[in-house]
Amino acid sequence: MDRKAFLKNSLLGAGALATARVSAAVIENNIDELRPLHLLGFNHIPNTNSKIMANSILHKAETRGNANHGWLNSYHTFSFANYYNPERMHFGVLRVLNDDTVQGGKGFGTHPHDNMEIISIPLEGDLEHKDSMGNVTVIRNGDIQVMSAGTGIQHSEYNKNMDKTVKFLQIWVFPNKRNVTPRYDQITLQLADRKNKLQQILSPNPDDAGVWIHQNAWFHLGAFDKGFKTEYKIKGGSGNGVYAFVLSGKVSINGQALNARDGLGIWEVAQLDIQADSNAELLLMEVPMQI
Repeated sequence: MDRKAFLKNSLLGAGALATARVSAAVIENNIDELRPLHLLGFNHIPNTNSKIMANSILHKAETRGNANHGWLNSYHTFSFANYYNPERMHFGVLRVLNDDTVQGGKGFGTHPHDNMEIISIPLEGDLEHKDSMGNVTVIRNGDIQVMSAGTGIQHSEYNKNMDKTVKFLQIWVFPNKRNVTPRYDQITLQLADRKNKLQQILSPNPDDAGVWIHQNAWFHLGAFDKGFKTEYKIKGGSGNGVYAFVLSGKVSINGQALNARDGLGIWEVAQLDIQADSNAELLLMEVPMQI
C-alpha cells in the first residue's frame, strides 16, 4: 500500500475525519492543546522519517516532536500543541502519546477536557492530581490513572516533589460514547505481574483486569529478560490494530527491531510475535483503527 492510500484509508480515514470533532483543551500556556482533525490535501503531504510498510508504521524515537519548556520536556508521538505533522495525527482512536518529564514542584495548571479518555502511566516520581470532581490523589510508578472526560472536567497535575523529576506517559483515546458522565479511576498494579509476561492494565470491561475506558481497547505492559519470547493475540477483532511503544531496552515485533522510545503500529494481523533483544519494558495499546 502506498503512502497516500495508507494515510487515507488506514490511519486517518478521510470519511471519518470529515465528521470527527475534537474539542480543543486549550489553556493559557498553550501546552495542553489539540488541533482539530481535518481532511488533508493528499498531494501536499510532507516527507518524514516515518517508515510506512504494508500493514505497519514505524516511528523512531528521534523523529518524535519535542517541546522543551524548561519545567516540562515533552516528546510527542502524534501531533500536539505546537508540533503538527499531518502524517502523525493519530493511530486509529489513539490520539495522543506524550512522553513527559516535569521538573520538581512544577506542573500543569487547572485546564479543561471533554469527550476524551485520558490515561496516565507514571514511570518515575510522584505526580499529584486534582480535579473538578473532588479527587486529590498522587500517582506513582505501578499506578494507572484514567479519566473519562465526557461532558467536561477540569484538572491539574503537578510534580509533588521539589527535589526530583516526575516522568509519565499521557495517552488520549477517542471514546466510543460521547457526553458520558465524567469519571475518575486509579489503581495500583503489582510490578511482579508483568515480569516476563504481558500484564493487562486497561480494557473495555469494568470487571476485567486493570482500569476501563469507553472504547474497545486493551493495554498491556511487559518487563522482559533478554531472550524472552511471547505472543500477543488481537482481542477486539479484525478492526483493531496495536501500537507498541518500547519504554526501555530492545525488542523485536514481527521481525521489526525496536529500540527505547520507538513506536510501531500494526494492523490487519491476528497476532504479534515479540522477542526481547535485551532486558526491556514494553507497552502495547490495542485500539480500533476507525474513529
